[in-house]
Parts: sequence; C-alpha cells; structure tokens
Amino acid sequence: MNVRLSIVIAVLDESDNVVPVCRELAGVVSQLPNTEILFVDDGSRDDTVKRLIEARQTLLPDLRIISHDRRLGKSAALRTGIEAAHGHWIATLDGDGQDDPRVIIDMLARAEAAGTPEPLVVGVRLKRNDRLSRRLATRFANGLRRRLLRDGCPDTGAPMKLFARRSFLRIPQFEGVHRFLPALLGHYGAPLICVETRHRARLHGQSKYTNLNRALVGIRDLLGVMWLQNRTRLPRHLTEH
Repeated sequence: MNVRLSIVIAVLDESDNVVPVCRELAGVVSQLPNTEILFVDDGSRDDTVKRLIEARQTLLPDLRIISHDRRLGKSAALRTGIEAAHGHWIATLDGDGQDDPRVIIDMLARAEAAGTPEPLVVGVRLKRNDRLSRRLATRFANGLRRRLLRDGCPDTGAPMKLFARRSFLRIPQFEGVHRFLPALLGHYGAPLICVETRHRARLHGQSKYTNLNRALVGIRDLLGVMWLQNRTRLPRHLTEH
C-alpha cells in the first residue's frame, strides 16, 4: 500500500488506555486515505506492549508497534516513529485518550487544501479539561513562548499535530522538540494552520509531568530554540545553473 498518512503515537505506561484509543482509531482509519498507525512504546514497565498486541489481534490488524529498550522521552519516541513511518503526512496524538482522533480527518483535509507546500496543522485546545493549576501554567507558558519566539501559535503543547514527514526530519532532534514545531518548522517556511480540538480528561492514570518539572525544562528548551533560530541560516531562493 502506498501510505499517505502515518499516525504516530508515543506511549509510556498507558496499559489501561491504549486499547480504548485503538478502538477509536479503528473507527476513524476507514475514513482516511491509505493510513497506517504506529505506536512507539518508550520503555514502559507495565503491560502497554501486551495490550497493543491484543489490540492488533482484535481491532487494528495492521498496527505497527515499536519499543525502546529504555525511557528516552516523548520527542525521541516520536522521532523513532516518524523515521519508521511510510507516509508523506504524519499525524501525532497522545495515547491517554485525551485527544479525539476524528479531528485528524479535518486536519489532513486542511493540510492538503492549503495550496502551500508542507504546512503544519496544530490542534488547538480552546477549553482544557485539566485542573486549574495546570491550565494557569499552560497559559503562562504559551504566553511567554509566543512573546519570545513569535511563532503565532496559541497552544504548541497540544499533542495533535499534522505535518510532512520530511519537514520534521530536517529539524534538530532534542527532548521537547515536539512543543516547538511551529517555531522550528516555521523557520523552514512551513505555514501554520490552527484547528480547534476538543480536549478530554485522561481515561486512566496520571500525567507523567508536573507543572514544576515541565516549567523548568520548558524554559531551558525555549532558550535553546531561540539560539537555534538565531544560528540557522537558510537561503530565500535557490538557483541551479
């Protein structure tokens, strides 16, 4: 099959969530053209891989499953999946049930109708289904990032994104890169398209991040992205003689 879209999902200790997520995906994939689904397990210590194998047997017969031998971080897991993917387009979402995969249908349509090469489509969570402290922390982080990076995106932390595979593979790899795609891909000329998404509560379990560790790492990464933007030199036009 000539794959047009690859849905890549990074998971860590999500054994209670992956089967319901796969069930939702099974209802969506038939509405998408030539699509593969790929889960990357980032060194889980629970039954996540076992549950994914069960889902392949009962729900998604073509499901691809890749495992890291140890925890490397979400960005590394996403890159593993994107490198292994066969599709021109990559869609990402979380494996905890917070994202509605039906939005991918609209995201792909918006990308292919954009009339510009290789846009970045970001699912923006206008109403967060989180506790107040997390909503406030996210609002502060988004405001600081927009002011410093001027990427034009109201919510870069949203997991639902769609972009061209080769565009992603051009940018430097570091843990946290998935939160800065509008700034990094925009620097390479990718236009930004924002699509409203519905944010849901986790099905089971708790987030792997706290407000404090996300903030400390985020500030460091933000400074690194500013440095990358300043040091990356790209031609406006190319001429072959």
